[in-house]
Amino acid sequence: MISIDKQQKLLLDLSKELQKPITAYAVGGTAMMFLGLKESTLDVDLVFEDTESKDLLMNAAQAMGYQKMDAVKIYGNKKNKPDMLTRGDERLDLFVRDVIDFTFSKNMQQRAADTHQFGDKLTLKIANIHDLILMKCATSRLKDKDDVRSIILSRNIDWNIIIKEAQNQVILGRPEAIFNLGEFLEALQQDLKEKIPDTVINQLWELVKKQAEEKTQIHKK
Repeated sequence: MISIDKQQKLLLDLSKELQKPITAYAVGGTAMMFLGLKESTLDVDLVFEDTESKDLLMNAAQAMGYQKMDAVKIYGNKKNKPDMLTRGDERLDLFVRDVIDFTFSKNMQQRAADTHQFGDKLTLKIANIHDLILMKCATSRLKDKDDVRSIILSRNIDWNIIIKEAQNQVILGRPEAIFNLGEFLEALQQDLKEKIPDTVINQLWELVKKQAEEKTQIHKK
């Protein structure tokens, strides 16, 4: 496990090894630690806007003794798996734009307003809580459900932001985004009914229905 203190030191050490300044976006458990929602995480999850920035951080990590590992061992046959590196019990998951079934969109980037500087070369922007919920529904592991449950119970959620971003993901070529979100939230609603209104679930399934109808119309033409 990576504690808050260990994560801070790791990011500072990576900054020292970087060949030039880069910006990364913290997602997953990494972002939750910065937001005070977790005290430790299994891995450091970072998203980059371009391959060059990701490669620079990979080179820095390898200079510190990290070694590449096969992402299939963790993510199976899921799409858009990260480049992964390990050192002892530490793991880095490095994505470029796409995080499994979601694109880290321009809107997501703009909502990542909380910024931290590590040394001279690493700027880290923290993903917004609404976007953390969306991305965690892409992996839908037990720990992801627990993380989203923690977010929903401790923060005021604007469901309109989440629904609009799911719609945006469809426009960006992620047609399964709304369905995945609806299925994920419906499973959580069993013990979070007061926090996840029926109107949210109903709206998502109406959007899924509309998608199916539009697809049918296209096939008929």
